[in-house]
Amino acid sequence: MEIPEQDAAHMARAVELAGRGHGSTTPNPVVGCVVLDAAGQVAGEGHHAYAGGPHAEVVALAQAGERARGGTAYVTLEPCDHTGRTGPCSRALLEAGVARVVIAVPDPNPEAAGGAARLRAHGVSVTEGVLAEAAERVNEEWLTFMRLGRSHVTWKFAATLDGRSAAEDGTSQWITSPEARADVHRMRAASDAIVAGIGTVLADDPRLTARPGGERPARQPVRVVVDPDARTPATARVLDDEAPTLIAVADDVQTDLKADLLRLPRHDAGLDLRALLAELAARRLVSAFLEGGPALAGSFVKEGLVDRVVAYVAPALLGSGKPALGAAGVGTIGELHRFTFDDISAIGPDVRLIARPVRRPAPQETPLAGPQPAREQ
Repeated sequence: MEIPEQDAAHMARAVELAGRGHGSTTPNPVVGCVVLDAAGQVAGEGHHAYAGGPHAEVVALAQAGERARGGTAYVTLEPCDHTGRTGPCSRALLEAGVARVVIAVPDPNPEAAGGAARLRAHGVSVTEGVLAEAAERVNEEWLTFMRLGRSHVTWKFAATLDGRSAAEDGTSQWITSPEARADVHRMRAASDAIVAGIGTVLADDPRLTARPGGERPARQPVRVVVDPDARTPATARVLDDEAPTLIAVADDVQTDLKADLLRLPRHDAGLDLRALLAELAARRLVSAFLEGGPALAGSFVKEGLVDRVVAYVAPALLGSGKPALGAAGVGTIGELHRFTFDDISAIGPDVRLIARPVRRPAPQETPLAGPQPAREQ
């Protein structure tokens, strides 16, 4: 459909506002809202800032006050029609006397959906699908979480121009610059979980914590170690008290490891990664930041479980050493995993590439049976 220029402009602003909630709204979505008065002038703006706090519509309506009556509200996600920790946004819009509501994306959560229908039933004009692609992109972690019943996965790696993530002797500190590493910490801090394999834990003994600007944020992501045979040393830094940690082990392994264990079925040479992501979602971990070695990354790519790739490429060459990606189920060029670039940015002397799969999720990737993650209000 052809979108009126005014609708596109105001929804673009709502999408921008929604992005401000990244990293603080889990397990809720990021949402932005712009309210116009009856004359078409901006009267209020808002975004959902934290779980349990006021929703974007409520913030924008409070700012608009009486000017909202007869006006238009632009919302990146269908207003909720559910009472939780806060009231339904659909009713807040009705009480404010808004005459028209423009929605980008319908709410996939059956518990919260229905706001558009309620608004229409009470005589409010509702337009849907405006800038849906942009609104989906800004809220992609939560939408994956809700639609597929699993955590959204970002795979991050750092490599040289020839694709090496470590030298022949295993050393890798540091391939990229301090600026790139600081950027990684900002991305870690905005994630709900940091995932690494046992190989990385044994080789590097990483902390797997977020330290943006060198400071410890108020909320640390959950550290997840994929360790089928429970080989994590009791002295490993991932078991310290800096952040909560889950050790994912095979359901048939015997261990006396003193840690929070997540038992999963074996799959190929490792664990069932779909089951892992479903378990993380059940714990309301919306987004997972995958780090660690090439073998684990290859398994995620092979299973079609990488939703976004963030690559930091340094202007350097090694010629030999560890590749960034291991076996990923590609036997011939026709099986290539193709991605499209969304962003290419200079980060210090390095380049950051952000890409997403061209293909859609595999047909077998559907929400698992049983309880699904709920949207908190």
